[in-house]
Amino acid sequence: MSEKLRKLIIKYKEQILYVVFGGLTTLINWGTYALCCDVMGIPNLPSVAIAWILSVAFAFVTNKIWVFESRSFDRKTLLRELWTFTSARLATLLLDMGIMYLAVNVMGGNHLVWKLISNVIVIILNYVLSKLVVFRKQDKPDEEDKK
Repeated sequence: MSEKLRKLIIKYKEQILYVVFGGLTTLINWGTYALCCDVMGIPNLPSVAIAWILSVAFAFVTNKIWVFESRSFDRKTLLRELWTFTSARLATLLLDMGIMYLAVNVMGGNHLVWKLISNVIVIILNYVLSKLVVFRKQDKPDEEDKK
C-alpha cells in the first residue's frame, strides 16, 4: 500500500468505518424489512419498525466500539450514549416512516426502492447526530482547570 493511500485511510478512518458499518446496518435494515414484508406478509409500517429495532441494536454496538471509539463503559456514560443514540434513531425512524408512508402508501411507489432511498437519507443524518451529539468527544480539562 502506498504511503499516500495509508495516510488517507488513517485520516478518514472514522468515515470509512461508518460507511462500512452503515452499509451493514442498511443490509440488516433492508433485508429485515424485505423479509417481513415479502416473506412473512407483515404490513409496510410494522415491517419498518421491526427492521429499525434490529438495525439500531447492531448500529449502537458497532458505532460505539469501532466507529467513534467510545471506550467508556461506565454506567453513566453507557446510559447517556444509549439514550441519546436511541433518541436520535427514533427521530430518524419517524423520518423513515414518513418517507415510506408518503412514497409507498400515498404515492404507490415501489416499497423496496423507496426503502433504499430512505435509508440513504437516514444514514447521513444518523452520522451527523452520532458525531455531534451521541459519541462527541468530551472536552478534557487542561492542567490549568485542575488547579
